[in-house]
Amino acid sequence: MSASNHPVPPRRRFVAAALSLSGLLLPAARAAAPRPVLLGIDGEFGLDNSTSAQAVELGMRAAIAEINAAGGVLHGRPLQVVTKDHRSIPARGIRNIQEFAAMSDLVAVFGGRFSPVIIEELPTLRETRLLFMAPWSSADIIVDNDMRPNYVYRLSLRDSLAMPKLLQTAHRRGLNRIGLLLTNTSWGRSNAQAAARAAEKLPALKLVGTSWYNWRDTSLVDNYQHLRAAGAQAIVLVANDDEAAILVREMAALPKAQRLPILSHWGVTGGDFATLAGPALQQVDLTVIQTFSFFRADPARVQRFLASAAQVSKVRRIEDIKGPVGAAHAYDLTHILALAIDRAGSTERKAVRDALERLGTYRGLVKTYSPPFTPARHEALGPDDLLLARYRADGVLVPAGD
Repeated sequence: MSASNHPVPPRRRFVAAALSLSGLLLPAARAAAPRPVLLGIDGEFGLDNSTSAQAVELGMRAAIAEINAAGGVLHGRPLQVVTKDHRSIPARGIRNIQEFAAMSDLVAVFGGRFSPVIIEELPTLRETRLLFMAPWSSADIIVDNDMRPNYVYRLSLRDSLAMPKLLQTAHRRGLNRIGLLLTNTSWGRSNAQAAARAAEKLPALKLVGTSWYNWRDTSLVDNYQHLRAAGAQAIVLVANDDEAAILVREMAALPKAQRLPILSHWGVTGGDFATLAGPALQQVDLTVIQTFSFFRADPARVQRFLASAAQVSKVRRIEDIKGPVGAAHAYDLTHILALAIDRAGSTERKAVRDALERLGTYRGLVKTYSPPFTPARHEALGPDDLLLARYRADGVLVPAGD
């Protein structure tokens, strides 16, 4: 009797049939799985003490958890994040943009905190026509880049909004002689120009001097004392967390009469500033500009965000969120982008770009956008969206009285 004539045990016949069936079904199942739509993050993940890129990622992932749970985009395709680290080095950022642009199904890239990196990336963005979403960086030129068409959209502060707000706040507090303490970068220069324009509209206010410091300087007290000697009643500070912490510690060591009020741009909120500054922070009068506070937002929307953030991170309370503006901006911007992808009906970047300018009203976490963007306006926020905040003793940023 040949081998083919031996009877096959029932269990083996069942297993063989199951394997044969799985061999037919698995390729079909794999083929039916929808391809993800990719969103990139080009951020400063590897920079010591920085929390800004992580905040952007948190906001994006919280929004994506909601979007994917509701069916994704384009009739069932899930959104997926791809991260790249530029470590605040422009050359790395340029390489990241080139690599992102070459990825199929990647619709857009979200940037990080550092305007100087993004400014250096602009020629590559122009060349590749990669859709770029700015949820933190504030230099005006990032959006005012002369691209036709413009592929850059911002849901964030811009310097020409920040400086008037800071100077108006000083003026309301009776502080009309202002010293500018600025980082010697394209971001600092953007703010110098914005401050000069804003001061022209406040005749009672005078900019008594500008002092520039370099990134990674280990002391800023001489710059500060130079402005104080020039007659400054308050300092407008443009700094990131590390240099700002140095200044705060040095100011706290001065006699109390020599400690001028500090009105700060929000670069300080992109890292572990409160820890770096330590107890000195409570000995200095420092306010920080913001565009949003979870403590003032709609409670139902805050709870929705927290529930989604809990699915993708260890965040459970408002106090757990580091870099709150970055998280909130990226959250809303991801939802807005998803709406544009669906409206475009494809992942083709030009179609999504055009759709971003045709969206209707969107009620987000930060605000209600009516609409978020238009062909003539690639800025989602305006002067009415600004507020000042202070650090509590526990290091949490909360809205200030002024």
